[in-house]
Amino acid sequence: MSEISHPRARVKEVFLAFLLLGLTSFGGPIAHLGYFRTEFVARRKWLTEQAYADLVALCQFLPGPASSQVGFALGLMRAGPWGAAMAWLAFTLPSAIVLVLFAFGAAVLDGPIASGIIHGLKVVAVAIVAHAVWGMARNLCPDKTRAGIALAAVFTVVVVSGPLGQVAAIVLGGLVGLALCRDSAAATNSEPLHFPVSRRVGSIALGLFAALLVLLPLLAGSAIWLAIADAFYRSGALVFGGGHVVLPLLEAEVVQSGWITPDQFLAGYGAAQAVPGPLFTFAAYLGALLPGINGILGALLALVAIFIPGFLLLVGVLPFWNQFRQWGSAQALMRGANAAVVGILGAALYQPVWTSAIIGPYEFVLALTGFLLLTIWKLPAWAVVAIVSFGGIVIAP
Repeated sequence: MSEISHPRARVKEVFLAFLLLGLTSFGGPIAHLGYFRTEFVARRKWLTEQAYADLVALCQFLPGPASSQVGFALGLMRAGPWGAAMAWLAFTLPSAIVLVLFAFGAAVLDGPIASGIIHGLKVVAVAIVAHAVWGMARNLCPDKTRAGIALAAVFTVVVVSGPLGQVAAIVLGGLVGLALCRDSAAATNSEPLHFPVSRRVGSIALGLFAALLVLLPLLAGSAIWLAIADAFYRSGALVFGGGHVVLPLLEAEVVQSGWITPDQFLAGYGAAQAVPGPLFTFAAYLGALLPGINGILGALLALVAIFIPGFLLLVGVLPFWNQFRQWGSAQALMRGANAAVVGILGAALYQPVWTSAIIGPYEFVLALTGFLLLTIWKLPAWAVVAIVSFGGIVIAP
């Protein structure tokens, strides 16, 4: 038995891979999906391009942080439940620690060098997402029909902004695929993804998700920790699209309730833009400031509570979805949905990734350099992040 095939070695492999991503994955959930695709599809070959796009499409449908759900599923597929836990922990912990330190007053994001690095990190997100769009388009939009679906998805998310537009694009793409993509040659290329989750476990996860959603509000008045768990669990359970979409829900829970001042909320949101990993780690910052509970315990409780509902839904759906995607009609539907995912990524490449980072010719040259390093020189994503971040210091005003 090779070392990498040993269960414990696989868990370690998952942890180290996601820890590196947790330290370097800047740019938000769309950029995270690009980092994952580069690392686990192109470099490590844990799964195929089509299987990865299927997984992304599923997580876009579910409430919760889509990129973290994709990472959780990848860890689960590679190394079982412990792999899933380690993938989440390694990807989430770096940014959560920084935001908790920020809540406690540590000045970790100040100074011109730090500003230059952050500037470069925004630019590298352009290269990462462009690389993902380029690679996925070649594999998932090889004909005129699916290229047209991708283009229609771009128009859909431009006209209907926010997570509603993304879900609408995937639904419409799936329906068009169901009608027009049945004869695609890709029909024979869909292989099952093996997740160690039985239907019984999936049903229990769905039941637990619903039970917590109903019971926590009823118990919230009995203890402060239950009130905190309820506030963050509902925020994670009722948001589609994750990331920035959760902010209005969190603001309603912690600012309007009087737990956090508006200035504290906005300061933490600004800091969350400057750290890698999922924006849901903003919950750790808020939890550290909540009254009536120790700061560290509050951060841990808020962090776990906001992620748990999305993971319960994912575990609940996986065993049923894996069988569903093997049906002929489902494969046609998923081919259309996958093409729509490419369109969604393409639209996100422009707004907000490009518009927030490319503010002049120097940024354009730096982003193009990162793209070529990924596509032509095939450097690992972490190396490109380091190089372009240094470039950000050089070109910073």
